[in-house]
Amino acid sequence: MKTPYDIVISPLVTEKATMLKEQNKYLFLVHPKANKFQIKDAIEKIYNVKVKKVCTINVKPKPKRFRFRIGFTSKKKKAIVSLKPGYKIEFK
Repeated sequence: MKTPYDIVISPLVTEKATMLKEQNKYLFLVHPKANKFQIKDAIEKIYNVKVKKVCTINVKPKPKRFRFRIGFTSKKKKAIVSLKPGYKIEFK
């Protein structure tokens, strides 16, 4: 993980993410091995904002069945980023 774009994969746009925007919190999909300090630095460099707090969530793989085979979805790591007052992120 060298660049901030390797750490932050993409912003997540879901119902929960849009409700969190009202509280000045944003949801991102991040690299599974990234820690909170790396996520904070990456968000600050990419979006030019000041981060107040980072909470991470590890999403376990779920079993899925396709025809006669059983497989699993991929594991993910999400980050909920709280910004300091006065800062805002606009997604295109």
